[in-house]
This record gives sequence, structure tokens and C-alpha cells, in this order.
Amino acid sequence: MAVRIIREEGDEILRKKSREVEVVDDKIRELLDDMVETMHKYNGVGLAAVQVGILKRIIVIDIYDGKGPLKLINPVIIKQKGEQEVEEGCLSFPNKYAKMLRPAEVTVEALDENGKKIKIHGKELLAQALCHEIDHLNGIVFVDNMIPGTLEYVEPEKNV
Repeated sequence: MAVRIIREEGDEILRKKSREVEVVDDKIRELLDDMVETMHKYNGVGLAAVQVGILKRIIVIDIYDGKGPLKLINPVIIKQKGEQEVEEGCLSFPNKYAKMLRPAEVTVEALDENGKKIKIHGKELLAQALCHEIDHLNGIVFVDNMIPGTLEYVEPEKNV
């Protein structure tokens, strides 16, 4: 496992559409593990492969609920319900946050790390994270959908 470099705002790869994964193999599983390690190192809730420079439809999410990280390949939202106003940030946009409207619930179909088809039902934070990461796979970043005028830059804390 290895921590990967996160691509940041202004990197054109973040605007590209990711490609479907054809075969789930050891290389894909290694990428998933690296993505989880990278996400945890930077205290993220989710990470898309494009954020580490790989245009594949792969995301990882950990909402720290004790169930461990989700590793999803080729995720697709098949159902959404309700609406929630949330504050969102992104590892590719360090220290920037904005308010957005996201579905309150989503159902996602994907492949797991063994290539098995799974269905995930997410509410609240999980629904938000699923939508955010799947947006990345389509070249959409959170500032594209923010409520106008809500973007804030939070000064990082200095280590004394």
C-alpha cells in the first residue's frame, strides 16, 4: 500500500470523464487499497481515482461509522430521494468549503473489489459522499454545483 499524490484544483485531469473498469484484478485491488490509505492520511470521507490521476470509475468512501471503507468500481446512482442542504469540501480543493443541495438518499449499483455486483443504499452523509465521488468520475467538482455565494476558504491551522 502507498499514499498517492492528490491532484488539486486547476489540474485538468479533474475535468475529464473516467472510463469503466473492464476487469477487476489485483492491480485494481491495489489501487483501491492505496486510495483508502491516501483518503485516511488526509482525513477524507471519500476519494475518486481521478483525484490520484487515474481515469477509472473507482471510488472509496469511509464515513467512519465502524463499518470500514466502501470500495466501489463502476458506481451508478440508480435511485435518489429527497433533498438535503449540506456543507461540502474536497481533498482536491484544500481548505475550501461550500453549501450544496444533494439528495437525502441514494441507491447505487457497483462492483465490489472482487468484481461482484452490489447495491448500496445511503442516507445523509453516505448519500452526500456517494454523489460527490460519482460526480468526480464525470469530471464534475463540487464548486460546479455549490449554492452561489457560499464558497469559503478556511485558513489551515498552524502547527506551533
